[in-house]
This record gives sequence, C-alpha cells and structure tokens, in this order.
Amino acid sequence: MAGQRQRPRGQLEQAVLDTLWSADGAMTARQVLDAVPEPRPALTTVLTVLDRLGRKGAVEREQRSDAPLAFRATNSRDEQTASLMSTALAAASDREAALLQFTGSLASDDLDVLRRALDARARS
Repeated sequence: MAGQRQRPRGQLEQAVLDTLWSADGAMTARQVLDAVPEPRPALTTVLTVLDRLGRKGAVEREQRSDAPLAFRATNSRDEQTASLMSTALAAASDREAALLQFTGSLASDDLDVLRRALDARARS
C-alpha cells in the first residue's frame, strides 16, 4: 500500500549501521542495499538513510577515485552502544535512580564485567 512503512521507524537505520559495522571497509550505497535484509528498500531510501546518519555523525562519506561515493560507520558498534547509554543517563532527572534501576536489571555475568571495569578504573 502506498505511503505505508514496511519497517518500524529506526529499524532501517539500524540495519544500515549493522551492515556497515559488518563490512571490512567502506561500502557504496548499492552494496549497503544489497546487504540489507528483506524487505529491501529503494536505493534512494538507502541514500536518504545514509545522509541522515551522516548528519547525526554516525556515518562518514569517503570519496574514492576508483569507485563511487562510499560510506563507513564513524564509531564501532561498542562505541555507539556506549554513547547511547551515556545519552540515556544524561537525560535522566535522577541519575542515581537510573543507575540503580539499570544495574538491578543486569544479569550476573554483566554485573561481573561491570565490577571488573570499575575495579580497573579505580586502580588507574
């Protein structure tokens, strides 16, 4: 049906970022399109998403003499996740409550990783 979204808002951006994170290097918009799972959007839609991600600072353009314009993620998946977590914490009106709620929801393995990271930071 015309004008109806085939994916929830933000899901295509995530699929494009996942594709770029999985790549060995920069990718053309066509390569990104070919790697995005079904349902495949139009090439112009992928270009729009890449442009929007570029304005958000998540993607950078790379002009190569031997190929069309290519794109790469500016941060790794881990760096992006950490940035999202920092942004969410900064938006909390009560940071302590947010941290307590977050840590209370972590699995024991994740808590162990967090403890080791905090211990390493305290020693440095």
